[in-house]
Amino acid sequence: MTDWLEFAAALAAFFASHMLPARPGVRERLTAIFGRRLYFTLYGTVSLVVLSWLILAAGRAPFVELWPQTPATRWVPNLVAPVVWTLVVQGIGLPWPWTLGGKRSARFDPDRPGFAAITRHPVLIALMLWSCAHLFPNGDLAHVILFGSFFGLSLAAIPTFDARARRAMPAPEASDAFRATSLFSLRPLVDPHWLKQNEDRLLPRLLAMVAIWAAALALHPIVLGVSPLPL
Repeated sequence: MTDWLEFAAALAAFFASHMLPARPGVRERLTAIFGRRLYFTLYGTVSLVVLSWLILAAGRAPFVELWPQTPATRWVPNLVAPVVWTLVVQGIGLPWPWTLGGKRSARFDPDRPGFAAITRHPVLIALMLWSCAHLFPNGDLAHVILFGSFFGLSLAAIPTFDARARRAMPAPEASDAFRATSLFSLRPLVDPHWLKQNEDRLLPRLLAMVAIWAAALALHPIVLGVSPLPL
């Protein structure tokens, strides 16, 4: 049992680093003490260190196989990756401030919802897809807990952010904003008006997605020591 202690400690630190700052008043008090820029710099650094520790601890935990890895299961993350990276690159700077990666200073315009018409939580949905896809080839207990935790945390964040958005806007404005956006819908992709309105943002970011996807494939074996390719 002691072999699991490091993984348990890293998992507890991961949840604490995400849940404690989200408690009412905690973030406000910390930003008042450190200033907004320093707080988010410290928070990002701590989150990255804890995440790295958690991933390493999962690899060092005792191997308890729940299902085997096969070439077929290794295909799943590769097939999902283009969707994941598309959601990430479209979600960074999204003009919907109440989500992970959203532009905090943005004032949302229901007449120009941008990618929020497809989903107002693209980065969170990307994390859910990424973590779920990685469960298929990683069927040992530690990694099931690891990726299952990522999935659960991302899923739980969606209603939390939506509740924050509803509190931040007057009721009529919130109703219009939520009607203009979606949890997930592909309907805008067949709407000529939406496509024309967003082509300047969509096309360059799709090119960026291809570059990031290629870089991720190249760096995966270097950083994590495991090739993501099913061959």
